Amino acid sequence: MRLCDTLIVPTVPCDRLAEQGEPSAFECPAPLPLVQGAPRLSAAQGVLLREIGVVDEHGKRRDLHIPAERPLTVFIDKRELVTLMTLGACPELLVLGWLLNQRLIGGVAEVESITVDWDVGAAAVKTHAGIADLAGKTAHRVVTTGCGQGTVFGDAMSQLADIRLPAAADARIHQSTLNALLAQMRQRHSIHRKAGSVHGCALFAGGRMLVAVEDVGRHNAIDTIAGWMGLHAVGGGDKVFYTTGRLTSEMVMKSASMGVPIIVSRNGVTAMGHAMAEQLGMALFGRAANRHFLCYTGFDRLDADPEPQPAPVRVVAG
Repeated sequence: MRLCDTLIVPTVPCDRLAEQGEPSAFECPAPLPLVQGAPRLSAAQGVLLREIGVVDEHGKRRDLHIPAERPLTVFIDKRELVTLMTLGACPELLVLGWLLNQRLIGGVAEVESITVDWDVGAAAVKTHAGIADLAGKTAHRVVTTGCGQGTVFGDAMSQLADIRLPAAADARIHQSTLNALLAQMRQRHSIHRKAGSVHGCALFAGGRMLVAVEDVGRHNAIDTIAGWMGLHAVGGGDKVFYTTGRLTSEMVMKSASMGVPIIVSRNGVTAMGHAMAEQLGMALFGRAANRHFLCYTGFDRLDADPEPQPAPVRVVAG
């Protein structure tokens, strides 16, 4: 595993290994250049795992690791806005992606700096010119259910109709590529494999993984990826988004906001997520593990190469 781009003023070390050989909650195998006008980001680091003692069903005591969840309160131009519960692997990218996915900023160049201080559990966002009508944009808040509870502001949901994704002829996935993607995620040296209790998300270009993130909530992981995309001017039209979490309306909406038309999940799909994906012309793959999957919508984006089913076994009574 290589270090991700160093985001020192103006960027931060994002592949934060507690010690050599330990799993990382953030991985990007190849560095990319920064977008022009990239904000200055701090390099806040926190312990990702905590060791505790437990007793199993046999009364045996043993030690194991659990994720170190922590609150991060976001201030925009000194105004408190929201508190995110996070593992904190790359908090600066999480905040940047959250601002983008909430449509509170139109691009990363609007942000001058993001400074995270774990001693006080706060992220201070400083913009160049403020955010127009911030109070109005954040007046209607929807708290989503599930891991960590996500927050979606009504203004972001109302702008969904403006999203235009590439046509099926221009953005599709071959079944062999999907299988290769699943194999890569299954083999990762992950936080989940060591400690459980986290969700993983990743962004792929064909069968090549660009970035992978783990966090206590799948919405935090996708926001962190959105921040990374914005910081490096990575478009989503020819990409595939993977998540271990279920495909709710929030996950579909955020993927669409990032311009990614194809989503793959190890989990299932909710009715609202399905309806939203159909409306936007997205492809949703759920229950995807090993070489198995269900395509819920966007069938025209799949280049299928189905494996032959085994012949039925005929039982003859003796």
